[in-house]
Amino acid sequence: MNNLHVKMVLLAVQATLLFVFAWFSANVSAKTIEIKHNKVAGIGAKEEYQFGLLKLALSYDKENSYNFVESSRFLPQITMIEQIKAGELDVAWTGTSNELEQQLMPIRIPLYKGLLGHRIFIIRQGDQARFDQINTFEQLKTFTAAQERTWADTTILRSAGIPVIGTRRYENLFYMLEGGRYDYFPRGVHEPWSEISARPHLPLTVEKHILVKYPMPAYLFVNKNNVALANKINDGLMQAIEDGSFNDYFFSNPMIKDVIAKANLTDRVMFEINNPNIPSSTPFDDKRLWLDINEL
Repeated sequence: MNNLHVKMVLLAVQATLLFVFAWFSANVSAKTIEIKHNKVAGIGAKEEYQFGLLKLALSYDKENSYNFVESSRFLPQITMIEQIKAGELDVAWTGTSNELEQQLMPIRIPLYKGLLGHRIFIIRQGDQARFDQINTFEQLKTFTAAQERTWADTTILRSAGIPVIGTRRYENLFYMLEGGRYDYFPRGVHEPWSEISARPHLPLTVEKHILVKYPMPAYLFVNKNNVALANKINDGLMQAIEDGSFNDYFFSNPMIKDVIAKANLTDRVMFEINNPNIPSSTPFDDKRLWLDINEL
């Protein structure tokens, strides 16, 4: 073998070693991160929607991959918050408040572009005529609502003078309404149709006349010490907003499309109320983050 052949062989071996080293280095540096979250499977369209935005956000992280592990049962908000604080869950999705932002770290990008603060009601079938007679806020205050006790909405509605029954379990709210314990269940406009369809055995329907509006963004939350995950989620959501993926996801989602088609938001009698618990850091000035229902 002459010197030229020897050099060619050495160069080929060197190139192969460099390729193997580069492949090995890339695979050693990449890692799979486990993300523990509340149960999604079988719960409903709004949980699937929020979980989908978490996955969209983390899909922009090209340095790592993610393995999502859900809880064995659906956790009420108070339990979910405690598990985030204890490190037993990594991420939660829920409406914000001053109290909640003191306990957990919010990623201040509203998951529903502000739709969560537009509330329409689940009522009993046959009760629509009662609500058709409501044309003033004083008349609405003669009816009783219900919410899960720990939700921020409970305080918001009560502070506006609306009678509210509180309960610890979300699922109880539907059976209490069906049983006549209260008059209506205020929900974000994206929520009631999927919630009713998930319970076809209950004689419930969506009220057609009234809209209650207050500022109430829903965020993704993590433990206050988990800055790295918060930054990954924030960066991913902002990239999705910039490249249009967030709006594509939002407007193509069947639940959101259902709202736009059915809710008739601009034709309802609207009552605007204050949210005394809205954090001052809420990014109202960033118009990219919010939906104007008059443009639907």
